[in-house]
Amino acid sequence: MGYLNRNLLMNNPSANNKLIAKNTMLLYIRMLCQVLIGLYTSRVVLQVLGVSDFGVYNVVGGIVMMLFFLSGSLGAASSRFITYDLGKGDMKVMKKTFGNILAIHYLLAILAFILFETVGLWFVLEKLQIPEGRENAAFWVYQCSIFTFLLSVISVPYDAAIIAHEKMAAYAYIAITNQLLKLLILYVLLVFPGDKLVVYAVLYAFVQFLNRIICRIYCIRHFEETRIRMSFDRGEVKRMLGFTLWITYGGIPFIVNTQGLNILLNLFFGPVVNAARGIAVQVQSVVENFCTNFQMAFNPQITKSYAQGNIRYMHQLVKMSSKLSFFLLFFISFPLMVEARLVLEWWLGIVPEHTVNFLRLILAICMIKSVSNPLIIAVRATGDIKKFQLVEGTVLLLVFPICYVLLKFFHAEAEYVFCVHLIIELIAQLIRVGMILPRISMSVMNYFRKVVFPIICVVLVSSAIPLVVFFNLEQNVITFFLICFISAVCVLGTVYTLGCNDRERDYLKAYVYVGYFKLAKKAKKDKNTIKTHG
Repeated sequence: MGYLNRNLLMNNPSANNKLIAKNTMLLYIRMLCQVLIGLYTSRVVLQVLGVSDFGVYNVVGGIVMMLFFLSGSLGAASSRFITYDLGKGDMKVMKKTFGNILAIHYLLAILAFILFETVGLWFVLEKLQIPEGRENAAFWVYQCSIFTFLLSVISVPYDAAIIAHEKMAAYAYIAITNQLLKLLILYVLLVFPGDKLVVYAVLYAFVQFLNRIICRIYCIRHFEETRIRMSFDRGEVKRMLGFTLWITYGGIPFIVNTQGLNILLNLFFGPVVNAARGIAVQVQSVVENFCTNFQMAFNPQITKSYAQGNIRYMHQLVKMSSKLSFFLLFFISFPLMVEARLVLEWWLGIVPEHTVNFLRLILAICMIKSVSNPLIIAVRATGDIKKFQLVEGTVLLLVFPICYVLLKFFHAEAEYVFCVHLIIELIAQLIRVGMILPRISMSVMNYFRKVVFPIICVVLVSSAIPLVVFFNLEQNVITFFLICFISAVCVLGTVYTLGCNDRERDYLKAYVYVGYFKLAKKAKKDKNTIKTHG
């Protein structure tokens, strides 16, 4: 009966819009807690550790982060197979799929551990620029980062199951618990007399361990297919590994263009520039979470609609997710890019050199990537990703060698690293459109007319007035709030009038309705409680 209800829902756009809106609302509650706690903890950690130790934590942890893309690739592959089978509705196949996925993840965790404790450890101890006297602290930061990574790998199938079943309330509550535990880290960090950098790394790893235990217990209690042991079907494992390897190849540029460039900045400029990049990336993560949470509500249904043969509906979801994701990210990012310096000074007090420029460029890159994600989910739903990942991944890998040449032979400023990344990302997006749309039977011209053109119109029209105000008024608190207000009005107005079609306006109305309904229901419950206990 549960699978029948899902199939009926897939064919009911109105009910489906409300489901997506409800899941989006829950994910935003999760994200709001992450934003508030994340901003506060970042400020305290920077002040307690200092700029140098903060840079050490970022660059040493970044060595392990170089393989965190593997966790993301595994998650994408696991989510695709679990969601696809869920759309088909065959529990026997789902159990077999989940058992094979578990086996793959444990095997890769063992291989990653061997790699980290050999080649990775040599690189940290011999090649990185670590301030004198901090080598031992850097070693323990590295070990804690390895432990956190291994936990993330073996937990991927359970996260994928929660998202595939669209249990966003549980996903939100688990994440909120994780953030609250991170607040406890700050208290211990402030009162503990030992090495603050080592204490922070150990406590962060312990919090991630508790979070993974909670997630696994929830899945075993609620999803039948997760209550099995590992299995190994050679044919299925080979098919999954092939899919995963191509996603991994597509993910290599992500880690090269994040942690790889981070190491490059360390080698040419030292840990202070790493601290600047680390702060910019933290802000980026907070802002990008708005878009990620929004798309997470769409992604399972893009895959399920393809599994059920509802291609037309999948096209609608891809276009709507692409546009609204960009608009949401632009709504948040634009005033932040304009007033970057003032915001960073309020938040941190101490703003390392280059941070403002890094932040602006990284946010611009994020906005381009927000449009690409729904297309990537769509092509993964087809299962035929080899050629696409090969071409896209190869193009994105050009960022690192180009940046190396600029820094090594032309002595370019650090900002040029992100300028190159931005240009290559634009080229990659054109390649995605040209390769993916024919594969999912979508017209390229229709995509440009329905997605790209409205995005360009909204950006050009909505940014004009705020920029005029910014360049003609003195920078202070009053102008900051004035620019934020004008920007919000301009973006919302142009998005609703120029950026959205009728179906997308219906979704926005459904989203507002869900939020209003939840608040009204809570108010009614509180009122009844007051009457009862009068």
